[in-house]
Amino acid sequence: MTGAGPRRISRPAAIASTDRLVPLVIVSDQTKPSCAWWRITHVPNRDTPVFNEDVDHMHTIKNRKLIASVALVAVAGFPLAACGSTDSDSGSSDTASASAPKPVAHVSALTGEDTAVALDEGFTDALASLGLTPGVVGSAKLTDGSLVFPITGGNVTYFKPGTVSPYVIGQVQHEGSGFSLEAGGTVVEITNLNVDPGESRVYGDVSVDGKTAAANAYVLTLNGTTLKPLRTEGDTAVLEGTKVFVSPVAADLLNDTFDTDAVAEDLLVGVATITVNTTSGD
Repeated sequence: MTGAGPRRISRPAAIASTDRLVPLVIVSDQTKPSCAWWRITHVPNRDTPVFNEDVDHMHTIKNRKLIASVALVAVAGFPLAACGSTDSDSGSSDTASASAPKPVAHVSALTGEDTAVALDEGFTDALASLGLTPGVVGSAKLTDGSLVFPITGGNVTYFKPGTVSPYVIGQVQHEGSGFSLEAGGTVVEITNLNVDPGESRVYGDVSVDGKTAAANAYVLTLNGTTLKPLRTEGDTAVLEGTKVFVSPVAADLLNDTFDTDAVAEDLLVGVATITVNTTSGD
């Protein structure tokens, strides 16, 4: 480009067109990228626009070896600091960052404690009426009317309620444990539960008589509208009050397996209490 006159690509004079200027960012072997302003000419019935250098707005580039790429920026999605972004642009970005809600608690690598589901009486009565016997799998326990699943991993972030939605996000994993339902010699096991509070869902692996029926299936639905405020107890944090329901997927699978239509989706299973170590394992 050194010493050369303006290069222009002509267009037929008889065809109407519209022009606008856009910045062209040029990445070179210099520390700071250079930029030039190009005029885009939109010509009807052409799939691509015509580009013309606008030398009145162009910064000349001398003795520079272009070593990377040329990026044409037609929208404001690219940082335009090299082409003269204003202080007000930077200020608005800083304001947005400053106004972002800060979490009340965050554990990036969960290391233990458990999720306990206090079984609803309506759920146990429904199982009895269907002739289904509940049980536990792996390291899970059934204690004082609650299914208890040890936490083996994941992460959790808790925001002040009302500042962001959802205000609890992350994954709470329970590898190597689960629960079972048995009737007529058929056993369904739902294991390796993964709680996703942001999606209000619990996923798990489902097997029937030891054979995989579904992997990472959507088995339970969560309703956090009854969740109590986060409380801490020593080195642990407790989230209590989320209601747990049978998912539509699980209801269909159980009905098909046990040849019934009595397992209703959104059947209340119980109320969950999640207790996590506040010391991260990473």
